[in-house]
Amino acid sequence: MASTDKLFDGFRRFKKQYFGDDSNLYDSMKNGQPAKTLMVACCDSRVDPAILTDCDPGDLFTIRNVANLVPPCEDDGHYHGTSSALEFAVNNLQVENIIVMGHANCGGIKALWDDDGSSQSQFINSWVSIAQLAKEQVQQAIPTAAYETQIKTCEQQSILVSLENLLTFSCIRKRVEEGSLSLHGWYFDIPAGALLSYNPSSAEFEVVAD
Repeated sequence: MASTDKLFDGFRRFKKQYFGDDSNLYDSMKNGQPAKTLMVACCDSRVDPAILTDCDPGDLFTIRNVANLVPPCEDDGHYHGTSSALEFAVNNLQVENIIVMGHANCGGIKALWDDDGSSQSQFINSWVSIAQLAKEQVQQAIPTAAYETQIKTCEQQSILVSLENLLTFSCIRKRVEEGSLSLHGWYFDIPAGALLSYNPSSAEFEVVAD
């Protein structure tokens, strides 16, 4: 069984850095968080947003879920963790950027792509069906492409679906139209060690850092 000792050691290093050697950062955040960027990222352990972007505590407000998906706005009385976090970030923190960051070799998107209706999953397949439109678009656009190419394209198209779904939230749409909130789509190519950003002008994900 995996030990938690490494995590305790890590907390001790964290405490020494932020509460011992220099406590100014956390002193400044005693009464609230200053984050102005919201990151919607995957649960995958390889793609921690704060580590990938070398951010300090307080820089990012982060939502992590399977396949970094944003559901459409729904008012059905059910439990909506991602939607409630979006609402808080936009209305309470007044974030100025929302970034949806997908990544290569995403298990959630693979589950979506491989689902033929026979899966016994209680939750995952229902959740990733949020990106069903992305799957259908890829199937129509490149039906004979290699499996790996289709998956990568679906990973990127699902980011665009989530960006569209963000605009179904009235609080987000209003601020985007006002110009006080910007939406971004990023893709972390793990094998290449590169970060790509979606360019609406070219309709392509373009390398911004490698």
